Amino acid sequence: MTESLRERKKRATRRHLAEVATRLFVERGFEAVTIAEVAEAADVSVKTVYNYFGAKEDLVLPEGEASGDRLAAFVRDREPGESAARAVLRNLHGELSRRDRSVGLTLGYGRFMRMVKESPTLLARFDRVGAEMREALAAELAAAAGASPDDLLPRLVAAQIAWVQEQMFAEIAARTARDEPPGEIAAAMHELLDVLESLLGDRVLTYATRELSAVREPSAVREPSAARETRATPETGAARETRATPETGAVRETRATREDETR
Repeated sequence: MTESLRERKKRATRRHLAEVATRLFVERGFEAVTIAEVAEAADVSVKTVYNYFGAKEDLVLPEGEASGDRLAAFVRDREPGESAARAVLRNLHGELSRRDRSVGLTLGYGRFMRMVKESPTLLARFDRVGAEMREALAAELAAAAGASPDDLLPRLVAAQIAWVQEQMFAEIAARTARDEPPGEIAAAMHELLDVLESLLGDRVLTYATRELSAVREPSAVREPSAARETRATPETGAARETRATPETGAVRETRATREDETR
């Protein structure tokens, strides 16, 4: 659906307000800046600011970028044959490769995180979003695995998967605070994710693996037999594709892609 002119203007205004507010917060501290000062600097009314942002901290952590559903969405959209943990790892690698804004690979992110750490309000907000991510992920895992309400395993797996993301974000924050270039940080984070993956047990790495027959189009039903024929002729190039197992295929493909990007 094509975005209307009105929607584009609203999105541009929202982005402008957030950018102006963030600049002021970084320069002077989150607690020291008022909404009235943000409105004046952005050349809008206080009412306009509140029309777009329900709370002051929303200017720093907009709803769409601080969603508690983030990790659950990665799992919900996992590929056939892909587990929950590997879906999250694949998405994190992808965000690093794209230098995605959501992982903080932008100039000035170090100053931004220093501002966050100096604000009890923002730290509380970050902690709340983290807890919401773990809760939503645990619920998604329980539904995917058909677990009973009193089963602790989905919650334990969710905690370990969320831990991987938390470690990555903590390291990104530390490196940006030292003003390391985004490209170098991204390369280091790819390696860190590989190390973190190696620390997860097989039970976590294979939990909630989506069936190969799930969400496939009818025309794809014949793929398994085609794959068996390919394996019978290992000299063909296509055989490499069929050797990519549900546990490892998606991640290996991502690694190969990012090696090309870093070069």
